[in-house]
Amino acid sequence: MPATAVFLQKACLQHRYIRTRDNSHIVERPERLRAVNVGLAAAVARLEETTPAASNSTTGASSSAVSTKQEEEDELTQALGKLQIASSSPQGSVSFVHSDASVDLLNHPAIKFVHGDIERDVYLETLKLWAKDSQDKVAKGESEIPAGYSQGDLYLCPGSLDAIQGALGTVCEAIDAVVRDESQPSQAFVAIRPPGHHCGEDTPSGFCFVNNVAVGAAHAHLQHGIKRVVIFDIDLHHGNGTQSIAWSINEETYRQKLEMEHGAPASKPGLQVYYGSLHDILSYPCEDGKAELIQAASVSIHGPHGQHIENVHLEPYTSEEEFWETLYAKRYSRVLDKARAFLDSTGGASDDTLVFISSGFDASEHEYPSMSRHQRKVPTSFYYRFAKDAKAFAEKYAKGRLISVLEGGYSDRALTSGAMAHLIGLAHDGETGIDENWWSLPNLTALEAATKKRRGGRPSQTIPPEPWLARTVEIFASIDSSHTVPAAPRAPIPPSSRTLRERKPPSSASAASAKASPATSPGEKDEGKAGKRATKGQPAVPTSGSGSGSESDLTDVTSGTASEHEGESASVKKLPRVILKLGPAPPKA
Repeated sequence: MPATAVFLQKACLQHRYIRTRDNSHIVERPERLRAVNVGLAAAVARLEETTPAASNSTTGASSSAVSTKQEEEDELTQALGKLQIASSSPQGSVSFVHSDASVDLLNHPAIKFVHGDIERDVYLETLKLWAKDSQDKVAKGESEIPAGYSQGDLYLCPGSLDAIQGALGTVCEAIDAVVRDESQPSQAFVAIRPPGHHCGEDTPSGFCFVNNVAVGAAHAHLQHGIKRVVIFDIDLHHGNGTQSIAWSINEETYRQKLEMEHGAPASKPGLQVYYGSLHDILSYPCEDGKAELIQAASVSIHGPHGQHIENVHLEPYTSEEEFWETLYAKRYSRVLDKARAFLDSTGGASDDTLVFISSGFDASEHEYPSMSRHQRKVPTSFYYRFAKDAKAFAEKYAKGRLISVLEGGYSDRALTSGAMAHLIGLAHDGETGIDENWWSLPNLTALEAATKKRRGGRPSQTIPPEPWLARTVEIFASIDSSHTVPAAPRAPIPPSSRTLRERKPPSSASAASAKASPATSPGEKDEGKAGKRATKGQPAVPTSGSGSGSESDLTDVTSGTASEHEGESASVKKLPRVILKLGPAPPKA
């Protein structure tokens, strides 16, 4: 069995923005998963290069394993998706699992452990209602997100519930595979959305409605007896929701410990969570300067009150040498050092330990400038090296069991390069064979061209010249399902505020001028067919006068007076006369 598994969830594509037809400002979009899949496919293709005997020009001899459960796809996609591919690579090969797992928000112990209430699950019930009523709300011109919540970074649609429940189900499925059976993969990368690390117990924010990693930790504790969880958060933004939940869990476990020390009956040991975050203190959620958020994102506490939390702030750098020798080695690695101290002080290496990575790729050097405007970035190789370091950490303390879950990352290039480097770091064994130029800018540009989306969402059919690119396209076609999901219904176009202005009969002079001109405008030719032309989303309007040759008589009632517009239309514009003069013919040779 391959050492690393990648879990994909088709339902996560159903979470879409439907409030308006213009979604150009939405960065947390379904297409993110396509960009991630391009990077994952490239990672497998490059890993195959390290073991040439395991790779082949055909998909059937690949070192990746694909198990699919997709429905209602065209024949080609079904044939590719159902391929059972043998795994023969000794170099940490990868298996892809197309998951159809789902959980009920109101009937799952781990979800209730994190997001439930003592008496009834108020927040979860409310979330289901928001998603169910979203289409009707938008159709009425209202927002599907209630007042008091951020309208800019929270949105829902009827398919969001399936996406959220599918994401949580896939995380739990990956944990079951990693923890339950030693014959299963030791590491897993879970490519899901929407992200989760900003969501607290009942506080959705920052694109997040439930906390995927926190629910996964609770599932591991309740179902598999995991007592210690380590969470590394490498998203650009502080995971304020995850830290808040970890604090509450640790607080309850610490309370139980104190009660037992003072004579209370012994009970089942509670869960202990270490949370270590590497983030930009100037970005969301701290960007507005709220003291409580900045303080939370700067906490460093280890032991007192049962808390184990480390926050490290990203800093600008001027060279790769400075990044690796100064920032990474001496500062950023503290999140790993403090995790080691946490486990050493609570029993050392043990079967009761599981490691998570909240894998956000939005600190990437290739992220949108608007997202990384404070210049707190990391080179792409960071995602490779941190994955290797986290894997070594898990091998020492948790029998290698590690679950990496997608969080942020919004530009296609940031997601593709980050996912590629991260998976190679998780899957590759050994210190040699990896070339960090694999994710250099020229190679990323070639990768983007080879997998460029054509109509229908599939990659271009042009065969790339280099073998690794051809292999990437082949793997990508077998794992990506973004083109199979139909477009979600959009919000109706609101009524226009434009009206017809009053027309006057043309003067005799202008009528004579029109008769004298042999040329006619497109508007005059089409006038008898459709009356006045319609604006987008508006019906065609019959002509109110008989002598107009105007292409459109619609005007915004708020811009200028009627007399101003009439004056403009009445004036006749004359084109300059152009005369071309030819010079003498050139002399004959």
